[in-house]
Amino acid sequence: MVREVTKDDLYALLELYLFLHEQCIPEQNEHLEKTWTQILQDKSHHLIVNEIDGKIVSSCVCVIIPNLTRNVRPYAFVENVVTHADYRKKGYARECLDYAKKIAQQENCYKIMLLTGSKKAETLHFYEEAGYNSSDKTAFIQWL
Repeated sequence: MVREVTKDDLYALLELYLFLHEQCIPEQNEHLEKTWTQILQDKSHHLIVNEIDGKIVSSCVCVIIPNLTRNVRPYAFVENVVTHADYRKKGYARECLDYAKKIAQQENCYKIMLLTGSKKAETLHFYEEAGYNSSDKTAFIQWL
C-alpha cells in the first residue's frame, strides 16, 4: 500500500534508509525529532512509503517548490528513492514514484526533477522506464 508517512513511521523509515546510503540510524535526539516534526508539518514535503504486510519496503520524497516562471507553476523534486534489498525488482519503488507524480499533477507542477547518485545502467534504465530522462537538463551539485 502506497501512502504518505505518519508520525509512527520514523524508525522504520530510518532503517530503510540504511539501504540508500546511510551507514547508521541517527541518534534519537532533539534535532532528529524537530526535523521529523518539520517534515510532517510541511504541506509541500511529501514523504511517500510503500508498505507490504506492515513493513515499509520502499520510499521516496517529493517536495513541491513554488515558482515564479512557467506561468507561476510549481515544480516537484524527487529524492531519496530507496527499496529494501529483499524487495527490489517488484515494482514497489515505481509505485512510490507514480504516487509522487500524482501529487505533482494535483499541485499543477510543470515538471518533476529527480537526481540519482547511481551510475548503474539498471538504475538509470529504471528511472527512464518511470518516465524520467537525462537529456533535457544537466545537473550540478555542490556539496556543503
